[in-house]
Amino acid sequence: MPTVGWPKCGEIDIMENIGKEPGTVHGSLHGPLNGPGASNLSASFTLPDGKRFADDFHLYAVEWEPDEIRFYADTNLYAKFNRQSPGGGPWVFDHPFFILLNFAVGGDWPGNPDATTKFPQAMLVDYVRVYTTR
Repeated sequence: MPTVGWPKCGEIDIMENIGKEPGTVHGSLHGPLNGPGASNLSASFTLPDGKRFADDFHLYAVEWEPDEIRFYADTNLYAKFNRQSPGGGPWVFDHPFFILLNFAVGGDWPGNPDATTKFPQAMLVDYVRVYTTR
């Protein structure tokens, strides 16, 4: 099977939560969506009343169909992207993907760790489910 490098292969981030935004999660599509370089379509969901995602278990979901991808936090639909979404680049979300669960530290977003960054960290995952209609 041939491999395609990033960003041409695409990336679907079901949930990203960065330390400086404890009550907000982001759902993103990365790929050559705006032409030659890496680009993304992204949206966020924020809990009400100053609540933090790390204080309880939550459900994060993506409904991924051939022409549309929808993002949910708990039961809240907060983003919907499709082939006609802004960008104009190719739709690269029509092939199998790997599932990764990780801590991302540093990089362009949210930036490198500093004196306020808390280590060590823990990620508790109750379950991961994948459903298919194929």
